[in-house]
Amino acid sequence: AGFIKSPLSQKRLAQDSVELYCEAVGSPIPELQWWFEGAEPNDTAAQLWDGARQDRVKINATYNLHSTSTVSVANLTGEDSGTYECRASNDPDRNHLSRSPKVKWIRSQANVFVIERPDIKTQVSSDSGKVHLSCNLSASNLVVTGHEWVHGDKVLHSDSEAGALTTYTIEGKAEEHSGVYECVYKASPEVRGQVNISVPPQVVPYKKSEHGNEGDTGVLTCKSPSFPPVSSWYWYKNGQGPESPPRRPQPIVNGSGRHIIKSGGNKTELRILKLSIEEDSGDYHCNASNALGFGGAAVGLRVRSRLAALWPFLGIVAEVLVLVTIIFIYEKRRKPDEVLDDDDGGSAPLKSNATNHKDKNVRQRNAN
Repeated sequence: AGFIKSPLSQKRLAQDSVELYCEAVGSPIPELQWWFEGAEPNDTAAQLWDGARQDRVKINATYNLHSTSTVSVANLTGEDSGTYECRASNDPDRNHLSRSPKVKWIRSQANVFVIERPDIKTQVSSDSGKVHLSCNLSASNLVVTGHEWVHGDKVLHSDSEAGALTTYTIEGKAEEHSGVYECVYKASPEVRGQVNISVPPQVVPYKKSEHGNEGDTGVLTCKSPSFPPVSSWYWYKNGQGPESPPRRPQPIVNGSGRHIIKSGGNKTELRILKLSIEEDSGDYHCNASNALGFGGAAVGLRVRSRLAALWPFLGIVAEVLVLVTIIFIYEKRRKPDEVLDDDDGGSAPLKSNATNHKDKNVRQRNAN
């Protein structure tokens, strides 16, 4: 057996996780094992197994064309510092209780250093339409080579300054930029601090006004993109939303009558089955609450008759009928004039004949 990939030594912060990888080849395919020896002088090596250390240790192994194995340790503590050893052997007697294997286990080691997580003091302040974020790293032996500010997957700022204090300024109000921000200290290992911009729910409707036909299902939707997430959603009819829970009127109950409410995280949806013009038309309020307060928005619902869609068509038909009637009346009035014109045209040849006879008599007299 022989190693083609060995585990690498790493530095990690307490409460983080570490993963080590090992890969070996041989014929037959070798078995892989993981062993650990603590950093204390009196510690001895002991084999690791999947689920050890209160299920913080996970071991995955595959034996196909060659052997691969990964050991991961979650929620690291100082006791996880030490030497991790990957052992490989394909000797048939490798696990025999009385016979020694002819070929010894080959070994590949890596050291894991678990460093106490340094304290990071964070602060959020706002003034003049700006939000200021700051992180201050407590005294530590880490060598800082730069900083980053991250929001989600987006890097907002990066520098190569060496210092315990780092700041970032956001243009705008806190309500417009709430969320989770991270200050990252570029060091070995990397250190991250979390800065939260927290505000009451900023509720906005998907549409300020919704329309539905009588007998159909109406859907009203609200969302709150702010942080922290909404803990409770409430729907009220005709703008009867609360200013605070003690004065809250009776909300619409999910499953009551024709109402179905589906809420999850920062979104809520109210469905009204078999819309009625008399009962369901009006204004609705979607209200939300979180640890910092309350917020709400209004959504108007207009229910139309089922025949409402026919009115444009009926209007077009009416216009066509009026136009046809006008043309018909106009044609009826034109017909007598056209008959008179035909009679005048019939008498014209008689005048022409009289003229011809007169000319003929004139020629005969001249001839005499």
